[in-house]
Amino acid sequence: MVEPVQIGRPRELQVHEEVSHIHVDAEADVGLGVVQLPQGPDAMAAGTQLMIDRQLELTEVQRFPPPEPDATPVAREAARLKTNAGARLAALMQSTGLTDQRISDIARDNLRIAAYLDQRFGTVVQVSDEDVATYYRTHEAEFTRGGDTIPFEEAEATARQRVSNERRRATVEQWIRDLRSRADVAINK
Repeated sequence: MVEPVQIGRPRELQVHEEVSHIHVDAEADVGLGVVQLPQGPDAMAAGTQLMIDRQLELTEVQRFPPPEPDATPVAREAARLKTNAGARLAALMQSTGLTDQRISDIARDNLRIAAYLDQRFGTVVQVSDEDVATYYRTHEAEFTRGGDTIPFEEAEATARQRVSNERRRATVEQWIRDLRSRADVAINK
């Protein structure tokens, strides 16, 4: 039986998928910008789901690990996380027990997730010329300059990249839905 793991202060999270359960500190994750809470009445529920998704991703990263990131990119990512917290960093560290080492660990996890996604799904998804042309036609506002539509030949590379990014994002989102469907997640209130 997996013991509940405290999330923030009032909620508990159990994530059991094989042998994995991982501590998540909601306040720290939000404060560092690891999880972006959406606006709206269900922001906390959506944020909780994003935190669960992150833990499921980390479980997969542990199962099929990419190469470890070097110290320089980890330090750069840790600095970015601290910048996200801004002037609230000291208070956030005090209220959550965050340390510089924990921030570096979170940064390392971010880089490991990104490397895993690149390894599993590639950095570019191949798209057809027809898909690119359709994207260009249906997103005309994205391809205007000074009120004039940029000719397709000039916009093609940008349109191709955007279609590819959308397809990759959709593929990753489906993968996360599949992870959720295979996991046994319980949120105790």
